Amino acid sequence: MSIVENIARIRERIAAAARRAGRNPVEITLMGVSKTFPVELVREAYTAGIRVFGENRVQEFAVKADALRDLGDAQWNLIGHLQSNKAAKAAELFSAIDSLDSAKLAEKLSTAAERMGKTLPTLIEINVGGEEAKSGIAPGSEELETILLEAPQWKNLEVRGLMTVPPYNEVPESSRLFFRQLREIRDGIAARHLPGVTMDVLSMGMSHDFEVAVEEGSTCVRVGTAIFGERARA
Repeated sequence: MSIVENIARIRERIAAAARRAGRNPVEITLMGVSKTFPVELVREAYTAGIRVFGENRVQEFAVKADALRDLGDAQWNLIGHLQSNKAAKAAELFSAIDSLDSAKLAEKLSTAAERMGKTLPTLIEINVGGEEAKSGIAPGSEELETILLEAPQWKNLEVRGLMTVPPYNEVPESSRLFFRQLREIRDGIAARHLPGVTMDVLSMGMSHDFEVAVEEGSTCVRVGTAIFGERARA
């Protein structure tokens, strides 16, 4: 199937999952995870209606950015781990940072965004599975609390929600408890009405489990393989 056909089919599946959960499909953003894929395929996805794209690495997107600059209404989100020494470049290149995982990084991003005269939306990445090999903040950790309480001081940063990558399992249903956990964490934070923090975005669900994520409240599903095909093996 072509990229256009893949996207149409994914949107149908999102809509069906939303209906099962009594939700409006319009509430759910389909992000095209374009990491490792060439500019030509990104353009195909754009032509098919994708406007939000996810990239994993600052260096990789820096190479693509100039070739995609004419896609003026496209949004480029960093979804991979960001080292604090690359915060300035990330703030320059990306529309949003969806993998905030420390107060130190938040400070650097805000400072860089201020220099550029922009406000940078961010999501806090939560490591719901407690996997050592993955980045993200542990639920209930001191670091999470620090970010939530210090958010008002980062004038050029917007904390808009949460993101997670649950432990991988080929069975989509296995992700449900992790997605539910993230939604409950989000609800708990939202109920505190903290200054400088909104919890409008819940980014969870990928190619193999996005329907379960939608059923559990995701507002943004990050789909790569199901749109673009299998990535080339290194």
